[in-house]
Amino acid sequence: MGLSIQQEQFGPEDFERFSRRLDESLEALRVVLARPGFGEGPTTIGAELELFLVDDRGFPLPMNQQVLARTKDPRVTLEMNRFNLEVNLRPGPLAGRPFTALRAELEDALAEVRRAAAAEGARVAVIGILPTLREADLGKGALTAQPRYRALNNAIRQRRGKPIEVAIRGDEEALTLAWDDTTLEGANTSLQFHLRVTPADFARLYNAAQLATAPALAISANSPLFLGRKLWDETRVALFRQSVDDRGEPGEGGFQPHGRVTFGHGWVREGAYELFAESVALHAPLLPVVGHESPLEHAASGRPPGLEELRLHQGTVWSWNRAVYDPKDAGHLRIELRALPAGPSVVDMVANGAFLLGLTLGLAERIDALLPALPFAHAAGNFIRASRKGLDAELLWPGESAPSPRVVPVVDLVRRLIPVAHRGLVSAGVEAQEADRMMEVISRRVDTRRTGARWQRQVLTRLEAGMPRRDALAAMLERYLELTASGAPVHDWPVE
Repeated sequence: MGLSIQQEQFGPEDFERFSRRLDESLEALRVVLARPGFGEGPTTIGAELELFLVDDRGFPLPMNQQVLARTKDPRVTLEMNRFNLEVNLRPGPLAGRPFTALRAELEDALAEVRRAAAAEGARVAVIGILPTLREADLGKGALTAQPRYRALNNAIRQRRGKPIEVAIRGDEEALTLAWDDTTLEGANTSLQFHLRVTPADFARLYNAAQLATAPALAISANSPLFLGRKLWDETRVALFRQSVDDRGEPGEGGFQPHGRVTFGHGWVREGAYELFAESVALHAPLLPVVGHESPLEHAASGRPPGLEELRLHQGTVWSWNRAVYDPKDAGHLRIELRALPAGPSVVDMVANGAFLLGLTLGLAERIDALLPALPFAHAAGNFIRASRKGLDAELLWPGESAPSPRVVPVVDLVRRLIPVAHRGLVSAGVEAQEADRMMEVISRRVDTRRTGARWQRQVLTRLEAGMPRRDALAAMLERYLELTASGAPVHDWPVE
């Protein structure tokens, strides 16, 4: 997002110039968003999939640059750690059969990455957190050798001034860790969806996405293990927040700044501008690279400005649902839905996206009635409860007849919300049969009570009865990779 990074160290004057450019960019964004017709057009969706490279034993293989060199596919890019890659899927219209198209492209892109990886003796694992990760696989040597990642690592370390502290407590086990770099972030991989929206609809749809994220995450959980410990069903949520925490000691009066990984600070009232302004106000720049374009001059010309500095800064504030400005296609806005994990199967990932997108669209139809019944703190709490407990979570949700929120088991809530998601998709132009197929996957997952996280826990428990945990983790991953390759959705995966 934004400018390319070639510099790794910055001085005070760089930060001063960048901050001034951010202020100019915000003013230019205000001008652009007020322009009649800006951002209008058909609703489209896109996606980004992060993945792991592993060796023949299932351990991380730090060869992303070598694998990337083996493919000419422009969809494949590097990620922060040397055992990670990312696939950027082409955007397409939401109307029609978008998830059939998305499934075909995911399968095609993964086949190409697997081909390139095999030429380097690597395999591809699509999973929220690789269960075979060891501390020795992380650390400074795991960082991808690119200026952007080194600069980001340096900036966070300098701002923090002390080791990164990770503390995650699950129902069964806990993890406490002190770490000197940002490579813990690369232990997390996700499938991020993009939804193009008009400026007039942004606040309504963004708030609906915030509300939809918790139940969608609970039914999609696939990250229950980290460094050999059984932690949250979506351990990614806790690990990501702590792994890029740039906050040092509390400031004057004991006040602690806001973390860069956030669910948000309240319901959006006006639109996208307030989210960009919030990012600038609450978070110091990390990568102060200034481009040549004057945002205000470019905006005054009538063309959509690049806003490169603002987009770069926004890319270092990791909201779970993030506002995106894109100058392409005459300029437009998107909501980046960042909470869902990678895996287990392509069918599962596509259905997860369909449920989250459909639920966002369906809830948006009556969001003005829902928000007063659910204060934002409850929505943020739902997100954490869904991350911790997955299918066992209980969420606060507005009642059908009473305005006050009630505690609802997530499996019961998802059953109630499937028709809402289906209606949201069909109302947006998705063919009814397409929506039926996607919601059937979610419904079967609820019926069987089997997510990727639940499957990993059950299989690991069975394997540990006959072998040490390290061996059981590797054996479980091998079975996971076999079943992923079969194409079957996780609700059909055996645990015996």
